[in-house]
Amino acid sequence: MITSRQKSAPFGSDFKPDLTPLLDIIFIVMVFLLMTANIDIKTMDIDVPTTDETQVLTPIDTEVIAVNLLIASPHWAIEQQSFASWDDFSSALIRTTKQHPKRDIVIGSDKDVPVEKMLQLLSFMQKNQMNATSIIMDEEK
Repeated sequence: MITSRQKSAPFGSDFKPDLTPLLDIIFIVMVFLLMTANIDIKTMDIDVPTTDETQVLTPIDTEVIAVNLLIASPHWAIEQQSFASWDDFSSALIRTTKQHPKRDIVIGSDKDVPVEKMLQLLSFMQKNQMNATSIIMDEEK
């Protein structure tokens, strides 16, 4: 008869499941839920033109208020006058639109400016009822 050299273990010790994979999965799911649970999604309504593409890009034939977003500091400009801070820029934009209420606002942005700055400007304009706006675009060649 063939016998084993192992001593017999107490009853049930060979049948305990290994809980390490289960704990790993629970930990991963818990971390995933904690990371995604606190995301606060904010949106801003923007009216996008629904006309033909050739009609959207039109040359400007009237006097406008030109607003520029720059990548390097100072980041804000109105009619080629730069402003170092957002507060100075926003108050100057309100003053300029009150001085010239019939002028449309045209936004020109450097292509590398973060989207947050454009959204900050559009949100400010929406809050202050500055509705007549255009965005300067370069036509693809």
